[in-house]
Amino acid sequence: MRTTIPKPFTFEGGKRAVLLLHGFTGNSADVRMLGRYLEDKGYTCHAPHYKGHAVPPEELVKTGPKDWWKDVMMAYDLLKRKGHEEIAVVGLSLGGVFSLKLGYTVPIKGIVPMCAPMFFKSKEQMYEGVLSYAREYKKREGKSQEQIELEMKNIAPMNTLEALQEFIASVRENVHQIDVPTFVVQGRNDEVINPDSANIIYNELNKAQKEIKWYEKSGHVITLDKEKEQLHKDVYEFLEQLDWKE
Repeated sequence: MRTTIPKPFTFEGGKRAVLLLHGFTGNSADVRMLGRYLEDKGYTCHAPHYKGHAVPPEELVKTGPKDWWKDVMMAYDLLKRKGHEEIAVVGLSLGGVFSLKLGYTVPIKGIVPMCAPMFFKSKEQMYEGVLSYAREYKKREGKSQEQIELEMKNIAPMNTLEALQEFIASVRENVHQIDVPTFVVQGRNDEVINPDSANIIYNELNKAQKEIKWYEKSGHVITLDKEKEQLHKDVYEFLEQLDWKE
């Protein structure tokens, strides 16, 4: 049975803007509920898709972090063009890494990295994750198991994964430059990344007003997990503490 592919979204809630960033192999659906929650609280929320995401996985392996970072900056610029002078950023997984990079690259009001990796497992383990994503995508397209396995031979993203590891390492080296309020979020049962990444981020944030929270019942995609309602409230409370002009 074919399913509808999620689309990027912009929820117009008010002058204060929040950029919502999904993870590697993810899409805007991962942050949609959070976006609706914040919209109801008066925030405008925009969630882009990175190049090669929410499309056939064969397209994903032709792209890399430079492409995705360009998409993040285009999303930031879109909010600027809409007249939003003050923008906070909330990112899941790789989106959390992008949120940290934004924090030392452009003017940002506050940052919420959620389950953001500061180091990844081996490229082989990452590759298994890509294969799992590809199979699931093809299954949703309604393809037979035989057809899926035939097409899986075209999925070989090792260059992409190497570039991704290098990108994450580069961001980790620069986290200490961040000087805006940051709320580090981590699921205790994260099965995708090493949860100690949260401590690394928190400890490297030398100059920033910072806080960290562990969600004891949640895994990697924390925005869709058991404690999502509490997460929504916590993110909102963090945003409300920021020194907005309006």
